[in-house]
Amino acid sequence: MSQRSILAGQHPTVVIKVGASVTVKGVESDRVTATTGDRWGLKVEKYSEAEFARARAAVGEVVLFDLRFNRPHFQAANAPEEVVAVQMGGSGEVLVPLGSNLKIYAGKDIDVQRIRGQVDAFSGLKLKLQEVYRLGHASAGGSMSLDCQTMRGDQVEFTAGGDLRFHIRELTGARIRVKDLAGFWEARIGDEARSISLRAGGDVTLVTAEKVESLPPHFILGTIETPASL
Repeated sequence: MSQRSILAGQHPTVVIKVGASVTVKGVESDRVTATTGDRWGLKVEKYSEAEFARARAAVGEVVLFDLRFNRPHFQAANAPEEVVAVQMGGSGEVLVPLGSNLKIYAGKDIDVQRIRGQVDAFSGLKLKLQEVYRLGHASAGGSMSLDCQTMRGDQVEFTAGGDLRFHIRELTGARIRVKDLAGFWEARIGDEARSISLRAGGDVTLVTAEKVESLPPHFILGTIETPASL
């Protein structure tokens, strides 16, 4: 088993790229710690944002390593931006400070737990976000389960090759368009402050405590659940 850790501070930006599956957990720490049992390589490094941009351009990964993060509200505007980069050839686990902002790419599964920053995640198979503060961009080749406090953007789309479970706890206004295995349906929550598109190769489940209104022309609703805590 291989392990590497690096001092990162309380609110780092962490980019994680793995060839197979990864579990990412937020912990009370100021270090990023990566562990793998595979023999496909492990690398943990720290760059300034400018250095990381030059490095990605040099290897032609402009699209994969797009670092246009929103600066967290608790980070000073003039604070130096550093990026911790974790790369694994196989599968493993990464422990990060609770306040991290994450961008994760995996060839197979991604499981993220207890993050107080923003998470952007792109998985080849399954994707699960649980106890995440802010959802950024997300897509999955297989199933996707999103349980986040809030989300970024007013016009967004999330896609999954399998089932898609969507729960944004502070979502009180949105027009939601769903295309899943059973067809198309459209609904409104509150004042339609946002436009959200959910597309899935399986079934879409919308989890919300708010009133959901069906929209014309057919006034169809799909699967809607109330949060378990209510």
